[in-house]
Amino acid sequence: WRFEESDTEVCVCTSGLCARVDRSTLSIAYETNEGTPLLRENERQARTLEAFDSFRVDTSTPAKVVTVTTPDGEKQVVQAARKIYDRTLYRAQLNFVWQEREALFGLGQHEEGSLNVRGKTIYLHQANLKIAVPMLVSNLGYGVLLDAYCPVVFNDNEYGSYLFAEAVEELDYYFIFGGSMDGVIDGYRTLTGKASLPPRWAFGYLQSQERYETQQEILDVAAEYRRRQLGLDCVILDWHSWRDGHWGEKKLDVKRFPEPGEMTRALHDEHVRFMISIWPNADEISDDYKEFAQQDLLLPFSTTYNAFDEKARGVYWRQLNENLFVHGVDAWWCDSSEPFTPEWNHIEKPIPANMYKEYVQSAEQQAPLALSNAYGLFHARGVYEGQRSVTDQKRVVNLTRSGSIGSQRYGAILWSGDTSASWETLRKQIAAGLNFCASGLPYWTMDIGAFFVKKGLQWYWDGDYEQGSDDPKYRELFARWYQLGCFLPIFRAHGTDVRRELWHYGEPGDAVYDSLVKTNRLRYQLLPYTYSEAGKVWKNNGTLMRMLAFDFPLDERAIQIKDQYLFGENLMVCPVTEPMYDASKGEASLCNSSMRKVYLPAGADWYNFWTGRHYEGGQDIMADAPLDMIPLYVKAGSILPMQQPVQYADQPMPVEFHVYTGKDAEYELYEDAGDGYAYECGEYSVTILTWDQARETLEAQVDGVKSSKEIISRIIRP
Repeated sequence: WRFEESDTEVCVCTSGLCARVDRSTLSIAYETNEGTPLLRENERQARTLEAFDSFRVDTSTPAKVVTVTTPDGEKQVVQAARKIYDRTLYRAQLNFVWQEREALFGLGQHEEGSLNVRGKTIYLHQANLKIAVPMLVSNLGYGVLLDAYCPVVFNDNEYGSYLFAEAVEELDYYFIFGGSMDGVIDGYRTLTGKASLPPRWAFGYLQSQERYETQQEILDVAAEYRRRQLGLDCVILDWHSWRDGHWGEKKLDVKRFPEPGEMTRALHDEHVRFMISIWPNADEISDDYKEFAQQDLLLPFSTTYNAFDEKARGVYWRQLNENLFVHGVDAWWCDSSEPFTPEWNHIEKPIPANMYKEYVQSAEQQAPLALSNAYGLFHARGVYEGQRSVTDQKRVVNLTRSGSIGSQRYGAILWSGDTSASWETLRKQIAAGLNFCASGLPYWTMDIGAFFVKKGLQWYWDGDYEQGSDDPKYRELFARWYQLGCFLPIFRAHGTDVRRELWHYGEPGDAVYDSLVKTNRLRYQLLPYTYSEAGKVWKNNGTLMRMLAFDFPLDERAIQIKDQYLFGENLMVCPVTEPMYDASKGEASLCNSSMRKVYLPAGADWYNFWTGRHYEGGQDIMADAPLDMIPLYVKAGSILPMQQPVQYADQPMPVEFHVYTGKDAEYELYEDAGDGYAYECGEYSVTILTWDQARETLEAQVDGVKSSKEIISRIIRP
């Protein structure tokens, strides 16, 4: 790097980037070292700090607390409490000037369905349907990471273009120049930690339901999947695994789960893992609550443990270990990992600005406001560090509803919360997941079919299908949602109102059931590819679920598309987000065309995954989309490792390499033990497959040595 200064500016330049500080305004302008502008702070008031006195709740004095009933159990809301001075904090604002046609992405997961956030106001606070990550990524190949765990507002309109932080000790942000969106994510992970690699089984199919009530029911579900020869890797036990009246207790009700160790052993014998829902709040009559209360390890005037406290995290893990992990539990579902959700106390949905205001008011009553967006991060940290202290043979899997900067290093898989069933929700989920993954956290999923299917009194219970799975219209929606779920980092169905096991949507020969079976098998056919791409997420700081702007940043059409994306480096997914069938005339009766419009980005040629047909990039086409087919396209010059369908992820099966010709191609097949942490110490293999277009030959090298094994391949030509 080099340092330069003149009468007007101070400049620091690296091999790829220059930061120029204007001496008169102190604003910073960022540009490539060739002089191409990237981003600059506003010349007038580039950044502002407004000091305020921060107070904390005085727990030695009684407070006015009301208990409210929510879908996450009973929660305490502090309406009035005596406060005492804590320290000086700042409300901070960064004012930016973007490039005229620049697109911005990231900021976590939000439910509005926006992809490019230019021209938007985004409120970054944790909520059931929101995940706050103050990370912006530009299609120009740079990112801005605001070092803040407090509520944040992004704004880009006539009132200014800025990031506003509610409560920070200092104004601190990182400008990350990667040269590409992949480079930005690499920089983010360099700063905040590598993403841990989930076990191979976590990339199979995970079956959940609100809720399984007994040990026998769980075993019966797993047995039925095996009887039908359907892929299944995990059964998930939702809430109320505890004794009646003991909400959140980390002990199974012995009446309904008499032999948990025998249950997990029986599941493991069938190559099925077991995930259990755990909660940060516990009823006051439970032993868990009493232990936290006796040691003053709860949030103020709350039944929720204080995850910000290291000692409290240790107690929480010990309770998990002694009562659940010892019985063979494989994975955790850290539900309700954002303890402040005031918007769920309303019948009507608050507008975003009011929702943000209520969150700030609620959070500062029970937590440090400067850390209020980070509860889920600390919660995940405690579970991760606890399990790793016990064993290195089982990777931490933590399905959690909230996270923030750095959650990726703690085995966290985030999901989109308790959504409602509609085609509009399905469409918006795609943009929500794409922006979340562009924020640097790679593992995201959703409730396939939505959580709420029917309508209830409250605003969030707003599904469109009163007849549930008996309604052919909902069956069609579920089939399309299932297809989308197949091409997410984690493939999981869950929800209330309606059962989610596949046989509730028909039997063999029924259109919807057959579609679900085909999709389930496709997930397992692609498992060598999916796990290799996940290996690159860990090894190379990659991104598995990729908006088109990652690979086509200069294609102005591609960067605005919200319903197509890349799954890994080679496969473009084009979900169907509109109904196509007339339920009044039966499942197979078309009311629209069974096709959807697809844009093939310029800069690559493409193959139809299903037919092998070749297309030039830079054009719109009409893609076949019958009920059992999601449109998929593969880049020319790709190698796609696949296998025959299996019933579980660790079932041995030879890998077949599908070569999509047109130019030279190379692919890295990642393999390891599939579980445990030996991969962190180098116990993995990378097989490099190389396609020579001129010679039309496919070769494999393992650790730089040409492989003598026969390569099973299928060559796809124009």
